[in-house]
Amino acid sequence: MEHELKDITIIGGGPTGLFALFYAGMRGATAQIVDALPEAGGQLAALYPEKYIFDVAGFPKVLAKDLVRSLAQQASQFHQPMHLGQRVTGLEERDGHFLLRTETGGFPTRSIVIAAGIGAFSPRRLPQACAEPWYGKGIYDVVTDPMKFAGKRVVIIGGGDTAFDWATQLAGIATHVSLVHRSDRFRAHGATVSQFEADVANGRASRFVFHEIADVLRAPGSDSFSHIVLRDVKAKTTTEILADVILPMLGFVSDIGPIADWGLSFEKNEIVVNQLMETGRTGIWAAGDVTTYPGKLKLIACGFSEAAIAVNQAAHWMYPEKKVSPGHSSNMGIFGQKDD
Repeated sequence: MEHELKDITIIGGGPTGLFALFYAGMRGATAQIVDALPEAGGQLAALYPEKYIFDVAGFPKVLAKDLVRSLAQQASQFHQPMHLGQRVTGLEERDGHFLLRTETGGFPTRSIVIAAGIGAFSPRRLPQACAEPWYGKGIYDVVTDPMKFAGKRVVIIGGGDTAFDWATQLAGIATHVSLVHRSDRFRAHGATVSQFEADVANGRASRFVFHEIADVLRAPGSDSFSHIVLRDVKAKTTTEILADVILPMLGFVSDIGPIADWGLSFEKNEIVVNQLMETGRTGIWAAGDVTTYPGKLKLIACGFSEAAIAVNQAAHWMYPEKKVSPGHSSNMGIFGQKDD
């Protein structure tokens, strides 16, 4: 399927991409988002929707999922589409514009803003063969609604921030939380580890260091499991524990994909841009965590600024009568205000 020609196609539906979609609408440009994930929000939605963010302007604190919802609502007023679950496969130039290819179709566009974050990413899966049949049936590598685990016996695999964040958050929701890690060294914030240790001390949680999953045991007469077998990687002994849910929190793998072949300059898988967010290829800008330049800070706040710069430059490049500077939004007719 080939879609309608747009002024700007934004690759990536994280916070930077969502703000770029809004900003394109504000500048009177047609736009769309193309993203490989099944829902908007990037890492905020896929990896830590229940975590608070404290350094977004205007919010003393905001849950990651709520920030995504607000950004999507802000962009939606211009009724521009988001094409999700669309992994980019290639880019062509045709009749004076680009044709962005995905696995299912083509997206004609006059310009591109790459806001792909760390690239297309997916959670690392458990390496044990016994776990594979249970994905989606008790094993989940993304948590979208913690209340789904209310009253469940939850086992979390991992020793990083995400593992401990969910271990502490679910300790007050699940019947019991067990954290399993192959080492006694953790890559999580000390305060979160201490909070989990307090849950262990009061009996709401258990910790198994130097352990890994050895088997998943089906509940008799059921399509779900009831126990898992843990193997002590040092003593080579096994322990059987009750479990309704397994949450592998093993990090993720990311890939910039075919964007690496578009003739852009890269440093450590990041796109080199100048102060105008130009990539060096005419008609393509980039913003957010996918970019690098002297003094670069990988912050959501900076991604918002970079999105605005990229979109304003793209709008002026396509329509020279549009000034680079958008003026004050409080005076814009597009919002029903009096134009300057």
